[in-house]
Amino acid sequence: MKTAVFPGSFDPITIGHVDLVKRAIPIFDKIIVAIGVNTQKKYLFNLEQRKKWLCEVFSEYPQIEIDVFENLTAHYCKKKHADFILRGLRNASDFDYEKTISQLNHIVGNGIETVFLISQPEFSHISSTIVREIILGNGDASPFLPEQIKI
Repeated sequence: MKTAVFPGSFDPITIGHVDLVKRAIPIFDKIIVAIGVNTQKKYLFNLEQRKKWLCEVFSEYPQIEIDVFENLTAHYCKKKHADFILRGLRNASDFDYEKTISQLNHIVGNGIETVFLISQPEFSHISSTIVREIILGNGDASPFLPEQIKI
């Protein structure tokens, strides 16, 4: 069984995240969308809310599991028997950062592979960081959020 973990903070989940996961469904038997908890990071939305949103967005996809983890992604993958990490690339900066993380995960995770999907052009400008800024500035973030999410 080919299992991939798609890790992130999903603070909040965006339509770019959703597109990436849906495009990966034909590649993997199972995709675990996993919220990584970093106690040093300040989140706009609490963990329960983020998990609830993920469950709602992916409720019609039985091959997608929603979970939460702490510590290293590579260790979590081994615990879940996942041989792949799924990541999206929006631009060259993402590639440079993700390449380094991928190489480290490969070492720490004893050969775990990272599979990169290039963002579709219509989503390449969307990031959770930008969406949070729009929300904090009292702007309308709905064009960047899945329809299930009402903020």
